[in-house]
Amino acid sequence: MIGLVSGAPQDSELLRAANSGDAGALGLLLARHRAGMQAVAVSVLGHSHDAEDAVQEAAMIALRRVGDVRDPDAVGPWLKMVVRNVCRARLRKMSAVPVAEPAPLDVVPDPAEVLDRHALRDWVWTALEDLTPGLRLVTLLRYFTDVSSYDEIAALCDLPVGTVRSRLHQARTKLTDALLAAADGVYDDVAAMNALHRGLADEFMESGRRGQLASTIADRWSSEAQVLWPTGKRTDSAYLPGAFDRDVSAGVRQEVVNVVASREVVIWEAALISPLEDPSHCPPSVVWVQHLDQDRVSKVRLYHPRER
Repeated sequence: MIGLVSGAPQDSELLRAANSGDAGALGLLLARHRAGMQAVAVSVLGHSHDAEDAVQEAAMIALRRVGDVRDPDAVGPWLKMVVRNVCRARLRKMSAVPVAEPAPLDVVPDPAEVLDRHALRDWVWTALEDLTPGLRLVTLLRYFTDVSSYDEIAALCDLPVGTVRSRLHQARTKLTDALLAAADGVYDDVAAMNALHRGLADEFMESGRRGQLASTIADRWSSEAQVLWPTGKRTDSAYLPGAFDRDVSAGVRQEVVNVVASREVVIWEAALISPLEDPSHCPPSVVWVQHLDQDRVSKVRLYHPRER
């Protein structure tokens, strides 16, 4: 933990501390530059709840992307740039009037992978665990998977878009407040948790390819687990092995590309690979949202994201 008693640390010192895993240092950076970030948001969106939301969204981006800052003395301008990009994205959605494209942040294909190699990841995941299940799920989807648009989150969670917006606002508020008031603590080893669940996901898919999915489900799922399919059909878990076998027989393969794990929710993103002779046999991907109860899967929702 960086010492703050001997005088106000420079931004560069706080940045180095944040990149070493000190959530308090990042919180202090955000507190120091919060007024400037708010000023940018107000200048673009006016004085509104949207402006405050944009600042909170930028704080969530900073949690994942602060390691991208190349100039240690340019944290303030970087944070303002993030806010400006968030605001312009909101304007494009709110208005049909064309808005100049903002200078993009570096494209990161897998935000969860970025987090996994970032020292702040354990603090982030511990803070997520303090959210209610409903807030946690939409936050995991929004910030750590490709199912990140409000419309897609609403479809996957079977919620109105307005409810998704409200829950994300509540989650951002709680996480931003926790970051600004970050305290020392001992956090879970999230890298180990994600590695464990990635291994379980790969084993699940392999057992399906071998025709042994029923025994895998019996070992790890609740006997009363329910599956909600992309079509809206609801079945018990006994239906899943047969459906998986039919896909395998048709030449379809599932390959796990991303795993996001917490103590109560595990999300798999998998590519669906159709046979060469029938390339349109299935959608290109599927998302498995699994709810855990005492470490056993109690409910699963399957969802096909829209093609991008």
